[in-house]
Amino acid sequence: MKNELKLDGKIKLIGETVTFDSGFSKREFVITTNDEKYPQDVKFELIKDNCDKLDDLNDGQSVEVFFNVRGNEYNGNHYVSLSAWRIDSLKASNNAVSQPESSNDDVDDDIPF
Repeated sequence: MKNELKLDGKIKLIGETVTFDSGFSKREFVITTNDEKYPQDVKFELIKDNCDKLDDLNDGQSVEVFFNVRGNEYNGNHYVSLSAWRIDSLKASNNAVSQPESSNDDVDDDIPF
């Protein structure tokens, strides 16, 4: 069973990469969801080679996070983590509205409307 999910939001916190004695590395980050009525702060983790996916991102930046839900048991306790495997930066969606209109004479668009 594959549990691939995605969530949009703004980066609230980017943690440092932590490397353990075993060589395993992990990096955590938090996004605040875009739900206007009940926004949520959601913590994700990146592991191993994926830790550098946050290097070019900043707090407050809008992103789309693709992740898997992971669960494990340790000493009778059960844990759940959200393991991110892809992070896409989202562009502002109203760029076309906020820019002044120009003549279509020198614009070469493939937009059908």
